[in-house]
Amino acid sequence: MSEALVPHVAIVTEIRTETPDVKTFRLEAKDGGKLFEHMPGQCAMLSIPGIGEGMFSITSSPTQGDFKECSIKRCGLLTEALHALEVGDEITIRGPLGKPFPVDTEFKGKNLLFIAGGIGVAPLHSVINYCRAHREDYGTIDILYGSRSMDDLVDFKEMKEEWEPEDGLNLYLTIDRPQEGWEGHVDFVPTYLKELAFAPDKVAIICGPPIMIKFVLANLLEMGFEKTQVYTTLELKMKCGIGKCGRCNIGTKYVCKDGPVFRFDEIDELPNEY
Repeated sequence: MSEALVPHVAIVTEIRTETPDVKTFRLEAKDGGKLFEHMPGQCAMLSIPGIGEGMFSITSSPTQGDFKECSIKRCGLLTEALHALEVGDEITIRGPLGKPFPVDTEFKGKNLLFIAGGIGVAPLHSVINYCRAHREDYGTIDILYGSRSMDDLVDFKEMKEEWEPEDGLNLYLTIDRPQEGWEGHVDFVPTYLKELAFAPDKVAIICGPPIMIKFVLANLLEMGFEKTQVYTTLELKMKCGIGKCGRCNIGTKYVCKDGPVFRFDEIDELPNEY
């Protein structure tokens, strides 16, 4: 925890525009080496002095190199400032924060089903690439991802060029409404999930808008999955990240101390917005 309290100065070394309102930022240590160690599902606090700081998922896998990447949706004062950054600019970062996905324990040796909506694919990106890097440790990997339109699909190029051709990995993409130029599936993620009718012999990992998570969970249970087979991440509820502000409690749980990764049977009761 003490490491997570100390901000590191990071340099922006690469910026990729994913969608009209999402950019991925690659951050590296100013003096070389790793900013800090992390595992898939953990978060970092990014700060621009004089503007503010915010919690973001680390979207790069620890298997990919010394850098850290965060995919950030433009939706407020801080994210506007982050989107205005250029390669070579400096920001501060502290982490790792939160509990990671159990990739080396509960997921190991299992078939995996990733279900994401919109920017919800960002927290799962690190997990997917970690499992791809340790391919021999996992069974089949199914990825169901949907967004409002084809232009809002984050990491689309990587998915099509790197993920889809991989043996043992099945990619299912969908958009909410028909769109010129889109020849893939059209429907909402929960509906497409029921259509695909996966066998409940997998661990399911979900991230997306709260309403999507509710319907996806209900459909998974209807398909024969148990709550003990289903994981999610609630990093959007994290505030200070270290259990001091008390603003991330869900029932008896504190997202920053007990999560943000939760198995569904571990969550006592989700508030209305979830």
